[in-house]
Amino acid sequence: MLAFGIFWSCSEEEVPGPSIPDQTLKVNRFINDAMDYYYLWYDKMPNINYSHEADSKEYFKKLLYQEDKWSFITDDLQGLLNSFEGIETSFGWSLAFYLFPDKVSVFAVVEYVYPHTPAANAGLKRGDIILKMNNASITTQNYTDLMYAEDLDITLGVLNIDNQGKYIISPGTTAQMTALELQLNPVLKTAIIEEGNHKIGYLFYAQYIDNYNSSIDTALQSMIDNNVTDLVLDIRYNPGGIIFAAQHLCSSLAPLNIVNQESKLVTFQWNTKRQKEYVNAQELDKIQVNFDKDVDVKMGLDKIHILTGDGTASASELTITGLDPYMTVTTVGDTTYGKYTASRTLSAPESHKDYDVLKNWGLQPIILRYANALGETDFKDGFVPDILVDDDLLNAYPLGDVNDPLFKAAIEDITGSVITAKKSAETRSIPYKLFDRGFSKYDKNKRNLLIDDANKQLIREQLK
Repeated sequence: MLAFGIFWSCSEEEVPGPSIPDQTLKVNRFINDAMDYYYLWYDKMPNINYSHEADSKEYFKKLLYQEDKWSFITDDLQGLLNSFEGIETSFGWSLAFYLFPDKVSVFAVVEYVYPHTPAANAGLKRGDIILKMNNASITTQNYTDLMYAEDLDITLGVLNIDNQGKYIISPGTTAQMTALELQLNPVLKTAIIEEGNHKIGYLFYAQYIDNYNSSIDTALQSMIDNNVTDLVLDIRYNPGGIIFAAQHLCSSLAPLNIVNQESKLVTFQWNTKRQKEYVNAQELDKIQVNFDKDVDVKMGLDKIHILTGDGTASASELTITGLDPYMTVTTVGDTTYGKYTASRTLSAPESHKDYDVLKNWGLQPIILRYANALGETDFKDGFVPDILVDDDLLNAYPLGDVNDPLFKAAIEDITGSVITAKKSAETRSIPYKLFDRGFSKYDKNKRNLLIDDANKQLIREQLK
């Protein structure tokens, strides 16, 4: 989080427009100065007189560059910061949302469930269908209540075939849940699979949170102790997170000589003003991130398989592109989200004279684009997988199960042998379209790669 102490003197051009509250003017002025200083596309912002803008959130949106689909503003700063640290008020599930053929009615399918959460205590598991909530149909207008609600009654669905051979979803059992504030460890699942001469480690990582780097260390050390020969990293649903968590994970995986030499992981390109300032001052920590030789666990891999999907974004994509110049990275699944930029949380410090007005406001603007050691960036269409595999949630296996289609394809590529499934996977042509997915109301925000200062202390910039 970057805190700004902004000082100004009111000029003739800053006279508020009619009916603009003083509090709104102060928020707008904060937005204007912060965006002009840090926004990657500051030189493309429209010339808008903020003193005539009655809605601060709408004013912020008006400033955004047309290609910017990531920057956002919030008046719930603490809730946002908590979500970045894995603290969520939620049911503890991640959902995929499908449209029925009428393109209005919706049903959800559980992607995964955190243990010891309301969803887990209700007996929900990966692949479960949710057909109704609070005794009403789910629609495109209310489906986000499955993530936002404090209390929820759900009706599960059962997938069947009717007399005409069409797939239908019928109501099944019910469950009731109350959302809780949860601290969620993103290292959700690990496994070790023996196939032929290979010991294959599996690691499901849900979000890049540097408070849980020790969980990464514990998982990877266990794999080293068990003589794992290959690793499959599952980030198919991982929206991203904090760059230090990505640096830690990459440093724990990459070849030892690359890590020990602290080779370049990624470089940053800020806006023209900031880039010039940092280069001239030789502030290398602001324009480049290297591998960290001081991580506690080093697997020293020369190859890795990474499971991907359209939920793989930001820090997840940095992991793929950052490791690619130094080792063989094989991606399995679907095309990733396409997020080559990074952001920073901007807020007012307590010392700010208008802190009482600004204390709940936070900006999350795009401040830079990143590139790997080969200069590769701007992958706005995402990374196409080396091995294309459909993540079939309507015929789902548990995460880490060898019959899960993505994990199965990775194992077969590693071993060169076909895995015989426990049961034949049914081939289905199901007329339902996946149109959204999510864990909580902050999901879209998590697709930002979060940048902080090198020593992770709060920076206080004084804009004059």
